[in-house]
Amino acid sequence: MAELSGSCMCGAVRFSVCGEVRQVVSCHCTQCRKQSGHFWATSAARKSDMEIVGTEYVRWYQATAEARRGFCELCGSLLFFEGKGREDVAFSAGALDGTTGLRTEAHIFVAEKGDYYQIAPGEPQFDGRN
Repeated sequence: MAELSGSCMCGAVRFSVCGEVRQVVSCHCTQCRKQSGHFWATSAARKSDMEIVGTEYVRWYQATAEARRGFCELCGSLLFFEGKGREDVAFSAGALDGTTGLRTEAHIFVAEKGDYYQIAPGEPQFDGRN
């Protein structure tokens, strides 16, 4: 059972997780790269295990018919990714506070990755979702 907390850059949106947390997955899809400026590293937890404070500052962008992305309207920090009909929500690993104990478990959508960086040899890579 993990107890993690995080926030946006300005602190208006804070979140905490108390429950099972997925290890970090780095997404290299074009949407994640365009929205974050690089690949996007996320972890995930059940919505019922998360508490979000400052929800009035969270804005959602409907990225596809199947998923939306949540960000802070004040500072622009990308914080959440929510798939339609899912019981979990992904959150930005970079928004977590302090030591997390998490590790990168996989890289997804590597066929779309930028040509200006390399993925460490031996780290699991998938062309789509894992």
